[in-house]
Amino acid sequence: MHQIFKSDENGKLIELEEVTRNCWINIVAPTSEEINKIADNYEIPLEFLEDPLDKDESARIERDDDSDSVLIVCDFPVVDEDDIHYASFETIPMGIIITKDYFITICTIDSSIVQSFIRNRIKGFYTHMKTRFALQILYMISTTFLRHLKRLNRQTDEIEKELHESMKNKQLYDLMGIEKSLVYFVTALKSNKVVLDKMMRQNIVKMYEEDQDLLEDVIIENRQGIEMAEVHSNILSGMMDAYASIISNNMNIVMKFLTSFTIILTIPTMVFSFYGMNVKLPFMNTPMAWMLTLGFAFGIAGALAIVFWRRKFF
Repeated sequence: MHQIFKSDENGKLIELEEVTRNCWINIVAPTSEEINKIADNYEIPLEFLEDPLDKDESARIERDDDSDSVLIVCDFPVVDEDDIHYASFETIPMGIIITKDYFITICTIDSSIVQSFIRNRIKGFYTHMKTRFALQILYMISTTFLRHLKRLNRQTDEIEKELHESMKNKQLYDLMGIEKSLVYFVTALKSNKVVLDKMMRQNIVKMYEEDQDLLEDVIIENRQGIEMAEVHSNILSGMMDAYASIISNNMNIVMKFLTSFTIILTIPTMVFSFYGMNVKLPFMNTPMAWMLTLGFAFGIAGALAIVFWRRKFF
């Protein structure tokens, strides 16, 4: 599926039926036939269209001199729908292709980032200002990472409160999901940083002074995202280690209590077993033998319980 858009003289985005010069072509989950057709019609290298559709494709920027086109692959966050408790995230690549006549975005999903531009929620962008448009998308990706990082931080605080009340597997699985999301974020942000640094150092795409300023803003946002993700990841890793120690300690306390309780209950059992034997025993002919046996058994058990209590076994 693909859509064609172009900015009018007032800066409003309108959808077109046919491709024209300086238009934006948004491609979502295309078939192999569509990819081949687009590559032939617009003289774009086939790998420029295929690579961003690979979920494991790394962020990069590449120029093809033969077609005078530039490919920018960057990772952006999406919510993992499989998680039913708290939102966890993964990252997928998006391709931005800049040619002399067209601006193309391609992805396996219809992302909310692209939809923000389609619905005219982003002001001050024009399809004919291709470099600036690409930088605005990269800026949106960086701010999206920051927004989701804050969301993950809030979720961590909520799970921590739940763990204080009850340590169940659910909360630990939720923390593991957040930890996995942070690993994805750090990896994606660092990959995007390589692309941004390369754009800053090398003259791969034509940039005006305003574009340079916007690129610097994108780099700052991306760097802030890396720092936040690493800090949250370190805090969460320490928290997981701490809760693992707490769970292990709680298990030791429970085992110590059960062991002590078992030993105490063993004393009356041993005494009653002796008096259940068919042999002569002390006080066996005494009328108070039953009471003496009970007193002796529970007296020893009580004394042992006091010893355990003073030693803080329970």
